[in-house]
Amino acid sequence: MIEKYEKLLPHNLYEKARKEAEGKNEKEAEKIFEKTYEEFLKKRMEAGEAVGVIAAQSIGEPGTQMTMRTFHFAGVAEMSTPQGLPRFIELVDVRKTPKMPTMLIYLKNPSKEEALKIAKEIEEVTLSKIADVIENFPEKKVEVKFRKNLKKEELEQIIEKIFKKVKKKPNEATKNLLVFKGKNLKNLRRISAKIRTIPISGIPGIKNAAVIKKEGEYLIQTEGTNLKEVLKLEGIDATRTRSNNIKEIEQVLGIEAARNALLQEAYNVLENNSLHVDLRHLMLVADLMAMSGTIKAVGRQGISGEKQSVFARAAFEETVRHLLDAAIRGTEDPLKGIAENIIVGKPIPAGTGQVELIMGKPIEKVKK
Repeated sequence: MIEKYEKLLPHNLYEKARKEAEGKNEKEAEKIFEKTYEEFLKKRMEAGEAVGVIAAQSIGEPGTQMTMRTFHFAGVAEMSTPQGLPRFIELVDVRKTPKMPTMLIYLKNPSKEEALKIAKEIEEVTLSKIADVIENFPEKKVEVKFRKNLKKEELEQIIEKIFKKVKKKPNEATKNLLVFKGKNLKNLRRISAKIRTIPISGIPGIKNAAVIKKEGEYLIQTEGTNLKEVLKLEGIDATRTRSNNIKEIEQVLGIEAARNALLQEAYNVLENNSLHVDLRHLMLVADLMAMSGTIKAVGRQGISGEKQSVFARAAFEETVRHLLDAAIRGTEDPLKGIAENIIVGKPIPAGTGQVELIMGKPIEKVKK
């Protein structure tokens, strides 16, 4: 009898029930499938249900309870990440760069020694971390004093990197000193600013890398992200390594990965504030943001600003501009959405409003 449920239930629910029913007798197995099917029917939405409004209400109401706070990583004072409302706003606005970009890097060999070794390898070392850059204005020169004597090969590599960025070779070079001469104050400041940020080693964008212990294994928490380069490293568990930069995930791993990351991040923000929202409401928002093939913001620069209806766009923001622009262009509004029908006083196309009746001649009774 349980075979009939294969067609009635979605594949993942059927498989879950089948695993649970393994080893049970036929009567008990059928009870498990019956219960699963009952729960499935309860969870389904009625045709015409305003799921968007329900999702907005379900996320918006607990969203007002979210606090404006910043989470600091234990023992690492300079590493912090926004949580609560600021982070949720970042997600729905799909900021190109989060206020505090960070990565969780999982390892194939999650030992402390391996974690410390990789953390040291990936942390970006700029010239300012290994040398003092001194601006000598009276003598019109910039001095780079290394904190230790460098080998000839090391010095040559650094000079080559400086030349690539500044397009200038030093006028003087020793084991621990480089001197660059400039024409004027503006030129000296430009040389000094560029030299300080020249990357010497590590992965660009990873400013700090701290080893933390989570659920019995050692992993690396970073300040700054560079998912593309990190995933190339040996010893990295690419299946679990995460970045909190949604746009970066989209570029490196694709739209499906970005949609899942957006969903997980939004869910975590709410859960961390002890706000329990049904995952399906967040799934609806994530699907809407990702449906065009690229992650779009919810606001005026994205979904709300691209609505087909003039009235719907005007109801959201910049009312006069949208109405004036539509009047100048002679734009027609098809009145297919919720907001525009409320504005003009028509029944909304949801629930019973989805049904349209056409008045016609009454059907004559068939004579016997």
